[in-house]
Order: sequence, then C-alpha cells, then structure tokens
Amino acid sequence: MKKITLVVVSLLMLTAIISAQNAAVQEAFKSSYELEKEGEYSKAINALKKVYDDNSYELNLRLGWLHYSSGLFTEAAAYYQKGIDLKPLSIEARLGYVLPTSALGNWEQVLTTYKAILEIDPNHSLTNYRTGLIYYGRQDYKTAERYIEKVLNLYPFDYDSLLMLGWTKYFLGKRNEAKVLFNKVLLYSPEDDSALEGLDLVK
Repeated sequence: MKKITLVVVSLLMLTAIISAQNAAVQEAFKSSYELEKEGEYSKAINALKKVYDDNSYELNLRLGWLHYSSGLFTEAAAYYQKGIDLKPLSIEARLGYVLPTSALGNWEQVLTTYKAILEIDPNHSLTNYRTGLIYYGRQDYKTAERYIEKVLNLYPFDYDSLLMLGWTKYFLGKRNEAKVLFNKVLLYSPEDDSALEGLDLVK
C-alpha cells in the first residue's frame, strides 16, 4: 500500500512540475510576441532563452524567426536547422531556413532547401514558384519553365505565375505562348505594365 501511495505521489509531483514548465514556456512565448511588436527583438529572444529546451521544435522555430528579424542570420539558420533535425518532414522549418540563407546570399543552399521541400511535397506551389524564379534569374529558362508551369497547372489564374511564365516563354522563343499568357495577365490586371511591354515585344 505504501509503495502504491509513493507512486501516486510521485506521479502527482511530476504532473505538477510538467504543468509549471508548460506554463513558463507559454508565458515566455506570450512575452516574446509582445516584445516583438515593440521591436525589442533582443529582449524577446532572452525571454525564450530562459526556458530554452534544445529538443523543442517550437522554441527553435520561434528563435529562428526572432534572430532573423534581428539581422542575426547565421544564428537564425542554426535554430531553423535544429527545427528541421527535430521534425525532418517539416516544410515550415525549411521555409524559415531559406530566410536567413537567402539574406546571406547563399543561393545554392536555398535551392537545395527548396528541392528538399519538393521531395516532401512535389506540388508545393510557393516552393515551385520560388525555385522557378531562381532558375529564371540564372537565365536557365527551360528549367524555370518546368517549375512555373507546375504552379500554373495548380493555380491557372495566378497573376505572378502567368506573368513569369509569359516572360519565360518569351526568352525561350515561344512567342505565341507568351502572347497568350500576357493577355491572361491583362484579364487579372488590365493595365499591367510588364504584360503590356511583353505584348509589344511579341507583336
């Protein structure tokens, strides 16, 4: 009977400790949001570091964002990477990771991260679009076309994808296809300067 009582007491104490820890973490998150609104990023970071747990996905993700917002890009990337390590299928942690890596100009790492996202979700529209933009910027229009077309197949009246694919088709010499796309852009944005410029070029 004494052993059972000790077990029950121990469980109650453990429950109380966990409850107190959860309350402290929740309060730290709340404080970090309030401080972030005031632009006090350093204080927001410190509030979370007081309850930091290396195995907490949520804390690492939040600290990644706050460090990025503070301009501490290397530190931000490290926290986002911890989030990825903790949740290997996490797309949000990878999207977070590309924020500081792109700010650091590490476009190869950004591209690698985007491709990792597409391995998890091949139809992830934002990632397909951004990947297409990277290849477009590199003037690899054929590869850009593949990624942007995928987005347009999912969202046929998406302004950004219509416009970018129009220009991609233009640089690939597919002027008739480009003309169709630029005209569709004008349905979305009737006086769009970029689409009108494209139509002038494909006349």
